[in-house]
Amino acid sequence: MSKSESIILRKSFAFGVIIVNMYKDLMAKNQNHTLSKQLLRCGTSIGANVREAHSAESKNDFIHKMGMAQKETSETIYWLELLNASGYIQPGESDSVSKDANEILLIIRSIILTSKNGPRKKIV
Repeated sequence: MSKSESIILRKSFAFGVIIVNMYKDLMAKNQNHTLSKQLLRCGTSIGANVREAHSAESKNDFIHKMGMAQKETSETIYWLELLNASGYIQPGESDSVSKDANEILLIIRSIILTSKNGPRKKIV
């Protein structure tokens, strides 16, 4: 397991905890249950897909499962934007969560590209 893969395991799990807490907060405020549930579903599945990828049966299976994590991360960003734009969460309330999601998305994309193409060779 490479360093970036280890980082993504930690970051995606920590992100899932943040999403669970955000969901609980939205429910305590009686905010839109349907939108909040969508955020919970995709936001917590990122880590589950990353964890599943690390038990993949092949390189292609690993890439596929990381691709699923990438899609769930992108969807999470969408729900955060929608909840923000519709006023269910206040501007600024989701800034750090959105930043974390975008960082996770970049890491996952990097892992997928490296897995498909191999690491870049240094030219001396």
